[in-house]
Amino acid sequence: MLTDYIALGNRVELKATGKMWMEEDARTKHIYMSKIVDIISDDRIEILMPFEKGKIVLLPVDGEYNLCFYSTRGLFQCYAKIVDRYRSDNIYILVMDLLSEISKLQRREYYRFSCALALKSRLCSKEELEAFEKNMKYLVYAGDDLQRSVVVDISGGGLRFVANFRYEEGSTIYCSYRLPGNVNDKDYEMICNVLKVQELENRPGLFEHRIQYVYIDETSREDIIHFIFEEERKIRKKQT
Repeated sequence: MLTDYIALGNRVELKATGKMWMEEDARTKHIYMSKIVDIISDDRIEILMPFEKGKIVLLPVDGEYNLCFYSTRGLFQCYAKIVDRYRSDNIYILVMDLLSEISKLQRREYYRFSCALALKSRLCSKEELEAFEKNMKYLVYAGDDLQRSVVVDISGGGLRFVANFRYEEGSTIYCSYRLPGNVNDKDYEMICNVLKVQELENRPGLFEHRIQYVYIDETSREDIIHFIFEEERKIRKKQT
């Protein structure tokens, strides 16, 4: 069943296949972001009409698109066709029929993207760990004990950073960083496990840390995955 793979509220990317517009049309190459609002059947869904710069994008009926779903089970894709569009309670909806079987994409949340980002981190307190173990909200504060380091690659599942200090393997830490180009200046906060620490062979006194997220809200995870996709596209565009 379709609901085995995707769910209401999942974000979805739309990219025109070129069958509706000419290949040189800019709209064919553009990536639109939307969200699933209803799953009618195994071959029909409803999504929000895309919004860009505060305006609705009126995608044409009969337009065919490659869809990429950001599901909690991973990334999935299929081809779909817009069969209707309507407004309900001032919400604009696209009705889409799926034209192919849904298939799994490479799990980009585990794909590591090389970068250089400022990272703030610290050891979690005993109270925070106890709250986390009970699935309760933990308190995060930005005090003087936050240590600075540099992220060298990120993914939706974890990251790698280099610092002039070291955490013990197996420790639990709070981390915070920002993504380039984020207009809201959002701090991406997460609780992480330190998986591996090793001193750099050619840089004595610097330590590489590999960490895994153990608590991160799904919106933040999706933002990180989307950032990786966009940066990859920019790189591929420059190479071509």
